[in-house]
Amino acid sequence: MRETHRKGIMGGTFDPIHNGHLALADCALHQFDLEEILFLPAGNPPHKQGRNDGAGASDRLAMVRLAISGNPRYAIDDEEMYRHGLTYTRDTLIRLNEREPDTAFFFIIGADSLMSFDTWYHPEAICHYCSLLVARRSGTDDRMIYRKMEELRREYAASVFYLDVPFIDVSSTKLRRLCREKISIGSYVPEAVANYIETHDIYS
Repeated sequence: MRETHRKGIMGGTFDPIHNGHLALADCALHQFDLEEILFLPAGNPPHKQGRNDGAGASDRLAMVRLAISGNPRYAIDDEEMYRHGLTYTRDTLIRLNEREPDTAFFFIIGADSLMSFDTWYHPEAICHYCSLLVARRSGTDDRMIYRKMEELRREYAASVFYLDVPFIDVSSTKLRRLCREKISIGSYVPEAVANYIETHDIYS
């Protein structure tokens, strides 16, 4: 079937969602002429096993909803949060492609994820079901990114593109630490998210 729609996918634990996530989504939306960015909060991702300093699923979902409210080109898909067992990107992409067969999906990842992409569950299937948009992270050499992108093109016939984003010095790990230290994170997250974290005493 001919693809008539173009949507970006922002997956992640969003623990918490922050301005860096939103800037990344906005860059992808405009640089690749996407109709919509679909935020997919992860339920039980395999690479996050054993971590116990985060928010619960309902709180993470609520924070994403607050962060993207008011932007008609941002949407949320919460199905992964309620699946039993581990959640894998391949399975998510199969589900989305079956649900929207006339849509071309663009999966947004950071350069750190690009470097470990070969270790993901069925990387060849991921490349079949979507294009990859790779955002540079601080400390990553652009030459390494381009070499790895070319590797994926050769190995998996991947459709992979460089996503030019401004560097924003923020991470969810850093924000959780600041919350534990009772330091305001209001400059790093939308106001509604900061208020939610404070009101519900998350991370402290």
